Amino acid sequence: MKKARSEIIAQLQKQLKTNRHILGVSTGSGLTAKYAEAGGADFILALSSGYFRQKGVSSLAAYLPFSNSNDVVMAFGMKELLPKSIQIPIIFGLFATDPHINLRNYIQWIKKSGFDGINNYPTIGLIDGEFGEALKTEGIVFEREVEAIRIGSEIGLFTVAFVFNQAQAIQMVEAGADVICVHLGLTTGGVLGAKQIKSLQTAKKLATDIFNVCHTLKPSVIKMIYGGPVNKPVDVQFMYDGTDINGYIGGSVFERIPAEYMISSVTQSFKTTSDIKYDALVQKIISGMSTQADYIDFIRKYITAHYQEEISLNELSDIMNLSRSFLSTLFKKEMGISFKDYLIHFRLNRAIEILQEKELPLTLVAQMVGYSEYAPFSKIFKKKIGVSPRAYLHNIKTK
Repeated sequence: MKKARSEIIAQLQKQLKTNRHILGVSTGSGLTAKYAEAGGADFILALSSGYFRQKGVSSLAAYLPFSNSNDVVMAFGMKELLPKSIQIPIIFGLFATDPHINLRNYIQWIKKSGFDGINNYPTIGLIDGEFGEALKTEGIVFEREVEAIRIGSEIGLFTVAFVFNQAQAIQMVEAGADVICVHLGLTTGGVLGAKQIKSLQTAKKLATDIFNVCHTLKPSVIKMIYGGPVNKPVDVQFMYDGTDINGYIGGSVFERIPAEYMISSVTQSFKTTSDIKYDALVQKIISGMSTQADYIDFIRKYITAHYQEEISLNELSDIMNLSRSFLSTLFKKEMGISFKDYLIHFRLNRAIEILQEKELPLTLVAQMVGYSEYAPFSKIFKKKIGVSPRAYLHNIKTK
């Protein structure tokens, strides 16, 4: 171990105070880990799904009998992660329900090998239906993962617990988990991404409901999210707004999706021209719109850049040369929330950030988030937040 559990927790709490949020990166290679650390990641998850992603296979391969998950993680972790000069914590993705290991002995071995913590992955929480029921009859259950987190906590390992519902979150908090991470399903996006996903609004409600329970039991527990529809910075901001979510863990978004797009596009450019302009190529990839998801992504980026100005769906439909009704329906379908409510939600959360960080006249705050007059801003603020901007500001000052 490079750092004691108490040191890791103290460092993460320091990051939360400084940067407000923390970031974990799931990886299957030393290359990704190296540059994730350079980019500011706070810890690394060594997961077998990451290993398979590097082989060009879906993350689901971690659940199939291609290889032993624990052996895979131990092998690439020992060869590619631990020998490197990686200073941030490295967390071992433990397949706790493996019937061929003595759980306590294996976790002790993980610690002796130099890993800083454990995470319950692959997790039975992703398996339901008849197959899930069949596994339960064989004693392959989520409770075994809870026991792993309990043992890890007892012997001083940093523990990151994936959960899928409130009941599992309660079990993991009581087991001593340092991080409760709501797993929102396999990440969408790219060639190998999952197709069936929750809307962002549904994902946000699920995470909020689970974290409310966690906060009641243990207010200090670190609350993070993983996977599902959250695969862009603007998605993460949407999840953070109005919640006490402390951070985000990503795998495919840092490892698979960038590689899929960039390798394919750079290869094509070498095929067609001898003059490679990387900046222009990257911009083309970012701004190119070829799918319905791209349309929604553009709208959200536009709001992020122009929320201080007058914005309407009519204006956006003109810019994108699409019908307003089509965009409205598509936005609601993809996001689980209407365009109007999303814009209000975004503006009010920016206003809250300003109120928390600066002492400014409320009329100016209203203008800074796109409301030319204070009265409509105050009205919508009270309706959505529950108190007026003035009362909210007073509550901040008296805390």
